[in-house]
Amino acid sequence: MEVKDLNPKRVFEIFDEITKVPRPSKKEAKIRQYLLDFAAKHSLESKTDAVGNVAIFKPATPGHENAPAVILQGHMDMVCESNDKSFDFDNNPITTIIDGEWIHADGTTLGADNGIGVAASLAVLTEPELVHGPIEALFTVDEETGMTGAFGIGEGMLQGDMLLNLDSEDDAEIFVGCAGGVDTVCTFNYSRSIAPSDFTYFKVDISKGQGGHSGGDIHLGRANANKLLARFLFDISKKYEVALSEIDGGNLRNAIPRAAHAIVGIHTSKKEALRVELNEYIADIQNEYSDLEPTLEIKLESVEKPDFSIDSQTSINLIRALYSAPHGVVSMSRQLEGLVETSTNLASVKMKADNTIVVTTSQRSSVDSRKWDIANQVEALFLLAGAKVEHGEGYPGWQPNMNSPIMEVARDAYRELYGVTPAIKAIHAGLECGLFLEKFPHLDMVSFGPTLQGVHSPSERMHIPAVERFYEQLKLILTKVADMKK
Repeated sequence: MEVKDLNPKRVFEIFDEITKVPRPSKKEAKIRQYLLDFAAKHSLESKTDAVGNVAIFKPATPGHENAPAVILQGHMDMVCESNDKSFDFDNNPITTIIDGEWIHADGTTLGADNGIGVAASLAVLTEPELVHGPIEALFTVDEETGMTGAFGIGEGMLQGDMLLNLDSEDDAEIFVGCAGGVDTVCTFNYSRSIAPSDFTYFKVDISKGQGGHSGGDIHLGRANANKLLARFLFDISKKYEVALSEIDGGNLRNAIPRAAHAIVGIHTSKKEALRVELNEYIADIQNEYSDLEPTLEIKLESVEKPDFSIDSQTSINLIRALYSAPHGVVSMSRQLEGLVETSTNLASVKMKADNTIVVTTSQRSSVDSRKWDIANQVEALFLLAGAKVEHGEGYPGWQPNMNSPIMEVARDAYRELYGVTPAIKAIHAGLECGLFLEKFPHLDMVSFGPTLQGVHSPSERMHIPAVERFYEQLKLILTKVADMKK
């Protein structure tokens, strides 16, 4: 059986098409054209705005024109992570695999975040028997790397009264709040030194970590490859003279880094001592993460003498800063049990051609002042290390409204269908809802979706039965709203 043959068939046929359309963040031209072509094929009005968002409109079922207009909202882009560094996300389709009740990709992110939300919205627009009020399907760009679409939403792109964000990842849960976030980017300038000729050079490689979403998975305590690498480099730099020539780790600000590596040199007389140090380090890490990181690998291999090494002062400042930098849960919510309130992610370390090293971190909190507090702590640390530090614009959190009418409708729909009352929650991950509410304070919103696991990593997978429950709930919500009056 292929993905397009699964039930609900209308949803999975469209999802299968979407997996074949390349759609990295900031490169949404192909998926945008797919959406516009879909609207034209089904004789639906559509529009785009200056930043590239797409809105598609479907008139109400006759007799329900005065019902509240509902916005179905998802994002076009996907996180692009692969076990094969040569995989071309700009041009290659995602290969999907059905494994029992789950769908995953062949060594890459699946893109169900948020491809399944987009597919469900488009399926609703083509349901011939569905009774509904006015519907608008809004698809935003660049949600994963900057929320550019939500920040730059054009006039007339949001016309509804209620918004259903289809970008959550847990069946039988309805989300009514989310964390706000900000990026803190720290830049080191370095000088190139001659790599010592009496040193032996090695590549320290950390790979195959679990990774995951830096909001939704941050509480799980998974290994951060950047932190593991910095820890080893700090340990050996205290005992030996070390020449650091290359360092790289992580990719995306909203993903826990799964892999990192460094090329380091050590005096040839100490090379065997370095191998002993690494073996002891591996034993420590295996003991610490045995139940969390079953596939994690740490390797040391000899390499040729590099063309240069990073000047010693910048090297030691960088290593100390990365080792000291906070990562993980900072505090838990006192209002909602089990909810992470504040966290920070040491996301990526990248050497650039202009003799800079850029360290990207990301902070989240449901309390705005605490978001900035941890961001400023990160800033202070890297300033002490001699880096230049800049904060991004950030995005607001979404404060829960426990008197929300659409929340009640969504809860009743799930309970009516499946005899289970879904949990009402807030999420530590960032959603576009906070930005929409800031610009359109009249909106009544919830977020929900089918069960996804391992998002933002190649282990991403989607639960097939949960997709059907999600879609039936979505249709029933729209039918119930159709009987309401503005």
